[in-house]
Amino acid sequence: MSSTQSLLLITLIITIIVVVMAMLLINRRQLRDIEELDNELGNMEDLHLERAIGKLDQMELAGESLATLNTWKKSYQKAAELFPEIQRLIEDGADENARYRLVKSHQSIKQARELVDSVSEDVKNSSDVFTQLLESNRENKVQYDELMQSYREIRKEILADSFDYSMALEEIENRLSAMEEDFAQAKNLSAQGDHVEAKRVLSKIRADLTALKTKLPEVKEDQHDLQTVFADQLDEIAAGYKEMRDAKYGFGSLDVLLEIKQSNDQIDRSLAALAQLDLEETSKGMKKVEKEIKTLYGILEKEYKARPFVEKNQDKLQRLLTHQQTVSQQLIKKLRHIDESYELTHGELDESRELEREVHKMDSDYIRASQRIADGRAVYSEVQDDWIKILGRLQEIGKRQQELSEAVDGLYEAEEVAQRSIKEFKQQVSLVYRHLSRQNLPGIPEGFLQMYTLVINEISKTSGELNQVRINMEKISEELVQISDDVDRLQREAEDIISSANLFELTMQYSNKFLDNETVVRARRNAMKLYDRDYNYKDALDTIATAVERAEPGSYQRIENSYYQEQKELID
Repeated sequence: MSSTQSLLLITLIITIIVVVMAMLLINRRQLRDIEELDNELGNMEDLHLERAIGKLDQMELAGESLATLNTWKKSYQKAAELFPEIQRLIEDGADENARYRLVKSHQSIKQARELVDSVSEDVKNSSDVFTQLLESNRENKVQYDELMQSYREIRKEILADSFDYSMALEEIENRLSAMEEDFAQAKNLSAQGDHVEAKRVLSKIRADLTALKTKLPEVKEDQHDLQTVFADQLDEIAAGYKEMRDAKYGFGSLDVLLEIKQSNDQIDRSLAALAQLDLEETSKGMKKVEKEIKTLYGILEKEYKARPFVEKNQDKLQRLLTHQQTVSQQLIKKLRHIDESYELTHGELDESRELEREVHKMDSDYIRASQRIADGRAVYSEVQDDWIKILGRLQEIGKRQQELSEAVDGLYEAEEVAQRSIKEFKQQVSLVYRHLSRQNLPGIPEGFLQMYTLVINEISKTSGELNQVRINMEKISEELVQISDDVDRLQREAEDIISSANLFELTMQYSNKFLDNETVVRARRNAMKLYDRDYNYKDALDTIATAVERAEPGSYQRIENSYYQEQKELID
């Protein structure tokens, strides 16, 4: 046998083994499917729904219960008609599978699965409905007895506490009567065999009983609050209000008795809603009444607490107002007198008059409030608020008036300081001029003379302003600052002129060493011209110092250092 034939033989053997194994696997899988289908069919048959149908037929159902039975009985019977066919397909599939006719077996299994899937849901639902119908009579009876017991307990509670439910008692009785009718209907439906409809009625009774049972505690509480708690509180407010009116408490435009009447009207409306068991509307009304009662209590308490403050501070405030009016008048008088001699540039007099008018208005308000107190018309809380503001404002006004008084008090002293300053400035300027004149200079520079004249004129102008009938001290103070700066500048200018002239002379003397230097000689001529003819001592010094420094670097610096050291020693 050739190698090719051997290979083909091996391949054939392997193929046969694979096919045989595949057929075995398919056979086993289909066998499991057959067993599963057989179990499902057996389970449906084991339900024995025909027995349940027989029992239900004997119960002589009616109405909705009978209709439900007929519907699902037809559904089940239609499904049961397919049971033999399913059994046949299962048996065919098993037989074919045992003979390894796998394709035919698969077809039978597939058809059986489709039929089982199509009827299993109907069978299950039919079973559930039949079970429910069989149990409904017993369940309804249990539920009926339970609900009847709860109903009787509620009725007993209502009768025992009828006073606590008196406002809603009629409506409660109406709802209990309606439940009695529902009980009778449920009992009648059960007797007729319509257990489905009886169950629906019992469910309605349970819901109604639950709702009523939930509302009863709230009805009792709301009725108590409306008829007792709120009513007592409003009576207490009315009594307190009348006592306070007799004690001369005022309430302005607020009509407390009208507010109480409106709250009582709201209580009546809430009780009417409660009588209809409209607890939502009742709750809304109660919240309004509760809020109004809280507001009225707050008003009475506020007025009651405000009165001691008013009575305690009435005399004190009068004294403060009287004192502040006196202070205001004295300040205005003082400012008028000062205004004759000084210009009040910051509106002090107008401000003091405005403060006086404000104090006068507060005094008028105080008088009107005191009259209302005497007449028993004062709203003490409003008076308290106003007087607290007045007390605070009086403190602010007093502080501001003190500031105004102290500010103008300084004008006299400022004038004396200004007079002394003018005198000192005149002396300083005179000394500067005389000191510069005694230096034996060829002349005084034009720039210095102009500055000197400017300062003299400034001093003269400010001195004249100080001698006027009404003095503007603020303006004079500003001018004195400017004059002080200018006098200092004039002094520095004079010192610079003297120093420049002295250094010029020293440098000219030192330049004699360089008479053979044409540049120095030319600089000496130009410098002397600036010194003798133009009186320009600074430029003259710069001219000769530059030439000497070029001829002998560092020489002028030594001259300058030596000069200022000598001046320093003289001062020390």
